[in-house]
Amino acid sequence: MFSSKPLNATPLQSRLKRYPALFGIPFLVIIVGASFGLQTFMQTRYDLQDQKVQQISNEQALGLDRKKKKFDIREEYYKLSAAGDQDWEPKRIARPKGSPEWGVPPSEPTTKS
Repeated sequence: MFSSKPLNATPLQSRLKRYPALFGIPFLVIIVGASFGLQTFMQTRYDLQDQKVQQISNEQALGLDRKKKKFDIREEYYKLSAAGDQDWEPKRIARPKGSPEWGVPPSEPTTKS
């Protein structure tokens, strides 16, 4: 019905139609070249990040954490026990009916035979 040939084909269009590699090969060269170019930038980024981590670990090796106070569990216990008296007061809750006042479990209910 309609022909696939354009009426006014430019020389570039006719050349690309005859030799498709003229478009494909430079495109692939650009893609591969860009991946190698980006690889250098990414490697630089990772090198800088690794260098920062090494600097921090070197500073810790020099003993910058000596300024910290050592943790003592007994000291923390005494702090919490002293502060606990000020913040709350013990309040008794109502027990369910039938339960004993102090630690004796209720007797088992008798079964009707």
